[in-house]
Amino acid sequence: MCRSAVPAGSAWPQLFCATPKSTGRSRPVRWKAAAAKPGGTGGLKHCPSFHTSRLLFFCSVVPMGTTAKEEMTHFWEKNTKSNRPLSPHITIYKWSLPMAMSITHRGTGVALSLGVSLFGLAALLLPEQFPHYLAMVKSLSLGPALIYSAKFALAFPLSYHTWNGVRHLAWDLGKGFKIPQVNQSGVLVLILTLLSSAGLAAM
Repeated sequence: MCRSAVPAGSAWPQLFCATPKSTGRSRPVRWKAAAAKPGGTGGLKHCPSFHTSRLLFFCSVVPMGTTAKEEMTHFWEKNTKSNRPLSPHITIYKWSLPMAMSITHRGTGVALSLGVSLFGLAALLLPEQFPHYLAMVKSLSLGPALIYSAKFALAFPLSYHTWNGVRHLAWDLGKGFKIPQVNQSGVLVLILTLLSSAGLAAM
């Protein structure tokens, strides 16, 4: 911060620029004017921009460091030139249960969204009702194993996303963040998912 003052016994204003507080001390730096007419530079060679007169000095301080945007631009330019992979990079990281379950949670969420959207569009655009197409599938005389597998594949995303969503709700309450608890809750979610999917597929 800069201010001007006329010391006792002096006919010339002097500019005082205080150092930032981060230095731990206040050390005024003084420049004495050597120009009498407005716009004169005098001894103010350290200020990036200034306006002077016999009665008023004004100094605009420009930060010497770079902005966060400039730092990020430099970072991405450096990575692009060196052909570094993006982070996280799943081909170089060691897989863990929480990592795999986090990715699966997002994948099942996308699958459920697409499935519901396609089912809604089909209900609007197809000429027949749902029982008609269900009867068509039954008329194909597919084996029980294939039917069960298809139903299990449809039930798995819903079951997994539901149980893992409950796990995320527990995390939102601040529970289960320790590594052993994260692994234990992950195993529990997988067991409940398999049991729920198997039960729904058997219906």
